[in-house]
Amino acid sequence: MEDDHQLPPDYTETVELISARVSNTRVRVQLAANAHLIHLYWAIGSVLLERSKQSGWGSRVLPRLAEDLRRRFPTMKGFSATNLKYMRQLAAAWPEERSLGPQSVDQLPWGHVRTVLGVSDPERRARYIAAAVREGWARHVLEHNLRTSALERTGAQATNFGRLLDPEGADLAQQVTRDPYVLDFLALDGDRDERAMESAMVDRIAETLRELGTGFAFVGRQMQFDVDGNDFFVDLLFFHVEQLRYVVVELKRGDFRPESVGQLSFYVALVDDRLRLPTHADTVGLLLVAGKSDAVVRYALSTSTAPVGVASYDLLPPEFQRALPSEADLRRALSGSENERS
Repeated sequence: MEDDHQLPPDYTETVELISARVSNTRVRVQLAANAHLIHLYWAIGSVLLERSKQSGWGSRVLPRLAEDLRRRFPTMKGFSATNLKYMRQLAAAWPEERSLGPQSVDQLPWGHVRTVLGVSDPERRARYIAAAVREGWARHVLEHNLRTSALERTGAQATNFGRLLDPEGADLAQQVTRDPYVLDFLALDGDRDERAMESAMVDRIAETLRELGTGFAFVGRQMQFDVDGNDFFVDLLFFHVEQLRYVVVELKRGDFRPESVGQLSFYVALVDDRLRLPTHADTVGLLLVAGKSDAVVRYALSTSTAPVGVASYDLLPPEFQRALPSEADLRRALSGSENERS
């Protein structure tokens, strides 16, 4: 190997330049190969869809077809009966092949495409496809965001951003919020307090960041600030790396109370003064509560001098909540059991 001292002065720069070109080309090749695969699957699905309409092909034919295709193309993966069904669904969802590109379908891996095929509403499906491509969502992130209706909840909760921030800053700050936040991954018991929630959220920080949205980085928990000899502790502190702003998160186990806005505003002011740099956007606060009255929240936010928002959180997905018996149902059941025993 040639001694480093004998190499040209621009050798390292040249290696980095060539490496960057190789990496970029590999990415483009992979993206092109993925697009060709999606179009191939659409073509196969289109044939199957046509056969099912004209010749009455049903799903019982697909296992035999899958077996024959695997025999003819032994080095290719993806020719299972289940995949063939998804190919047929792909062609049904996008009847025109030329629509795959403009709608970014062929920019998604096949696993992502299979996931969005479960969305029946074309407009909703298109929104999540665009977001998955734009944000580079992994498949499990896409599944999570679909299950929790993440895009529908973004910017939905009450804030005073429009009153305290400039129009562009208010719009950006609103984009990092949603209502409700779905924290079902915490699996907390009903008796757990705010500190237990903090611990669970930090223990499951990946899921927490995923639910908060893209661009969040965890800074710390129970951040201590000394003010004239008095100690104050911020529950959770995050930094949004795209908007360059700190986000203070306070947790309340019970329903919303107006005094909580004052406490959160105080913490926002602390972080803004102690941590925020001149290049950072305004610090904002997010108060997570178990329940809230929109009218009470509106009045409380109208008097706050710090940009804060209030959102509720669900520890179970809505479909699970609907499946559970209500408190009144449980009382009736218990009363019936007691009557039977007597």
